[in-house]
Amino acid sequence: MSSPPRTPLVVLGAGLTGLSAAWHARGPVLLVEREARVGGHARSHRRDGFTFDVTGHWLHLRDPSIKTLVEGLFQPGELATVARRTCIHSHGVQLPYPFQANLHGLPLEVVQECLVGYVAAREQAAKGAPEPQTFVGFAEARFGAGIAKHFFVPYNRKLWGEHLERLTADWVSRYIPIPDTAQVIGGAIGLAQEGLGYNASFLVPTAGGIDAVPERMRAELARRSEVELRLGSDIDEVDVVGRRIKLGAEADWRSYDALVSSIPLPELVRRIPAAPAEIRDAAGALRHVRWRYLDIAVGAPAPCDYHWVYVPEPRLPFFRVGVYSNAAPRMAPAGCSGLYVELNERTGPIDLAGVYAGLVEVGALRAAEDVRFVEVRVVEHAYVVFDAAYAATRAAVLAWLEGQGIFSCGRYGGWIYNSMEDCLLAGRAASEWAAARLAGQEPR
Repeated sequence: MSSPPRTPLVVLGAGLTGLSAAWHARGPVLLVEREARVGGHARSHRRDGFTFDVTGHWLHLRDPSIKTLVEGLFQPGELATVARRTCIHSHGVQLPYPFQANLHGLPLEVVQECLVGYVAAREQAAKGAPEPQTFVGFAEARFGAGIAKHFFVPYNRKLWGEHLERLTADWVSRYIPIPDTAQVIGGAIGLAQEGLGYNASFLVPTAGGIDAVPERMRAELARRSEVELRLGSDIDEVDVVGRRIKLGAEADWRSYDALVSSIPLPELVRRIPAAPAEIRDAAGALRHVRWRYLDIAVGAPAPCDYHWVYVPEPRLPFFRVGVYSNAAPRMAPAGCSGLYVELNERTGPIDLAGVYAGLVEVGALRAAEDVRFVEVRVVEHAYVVFDAAYAATRAAVLAWLEGQGIFSCGRYGGWIYNSMEDCLLAGRAASEWAAARLAGQEPR
């Protein structure tokens, strides 16, 4: 029996992480993707002149080399820089983002409750209060009981569902703006506090659709003789002893010297028969949030100008709504608009009449009659859950994999919460790991 063909580096998953790993590879590479298209969640759907991403995908680029890479994929004028317009719908009013720095406009008793709670939290912090162990504890300790009650708890209960009560605060430091006292007070008396947070501006392809980024990376990789791209090929098995993978549909074995994976971490372990029981159990303990959302085509301009709105109100059936066409007008036909609506409920029938009424209330829709069509979408792996067992469990699985010559990385391969830029950086780091391994060096 002949040995299977060998490729020094095999990359599983052609989302942004996998594409970046292949892009930065220093030799022959096989890039394997289950779907018929590259991009992972950075993909777009098109129908009747409307373009919908997998909810809001906006490029926030801070690393100079990644910015150069992305901008090099486009001709002048094909990328636009957009200043973020984001708000919060709470207690029937629209507030600038973030909530904790823009309390003005809320009912006065709510503003008072939020400010008194904020002062009390700062007093406790000055006394050396212990670090909170949960996300809810973090929100109360950093912003006060009132701000936690009126925004952080209800919003995140809608987003995380049943997982909120066991969620730690490990993921929040980069993504939640933390204003100083002057900004909190200024925002409460009507001085708008804008530009806070990591995503104050972002890039969008002017033609519409975030899939332009992975598709242009794919086109460039297709021109490289050392890159083999296999689309529509699921991974049926990873043989860590023989260092080979089995492509399911083709029942085709391919050997490797180094393996980079960006597929969801539990899915990778499930495909490794030799994984010991404790690693299988650890991977099975990793949790994630499943989302349902709607793509809504509207035959009229959006009555709002925001790009997205956060909706903590428990009575409304969604927690975030975005207007694609306000950021990239060509994502909808002239005179129309395109929305994404992230739903509270993950299963069961959808009350579209209730959704439309809520969209009218938050200003994203003028009237239900303007809706042309709706598509229901599901994201199986949306957010990973940072519970108390997360850090040790994840570390154990990743360490075991690396001991088998497998580097698992990216948002789902690394089982983390990150941005598109982070995925591109992770792919580059993976290529450096592979290069060191192939050179017989100890990867850093």
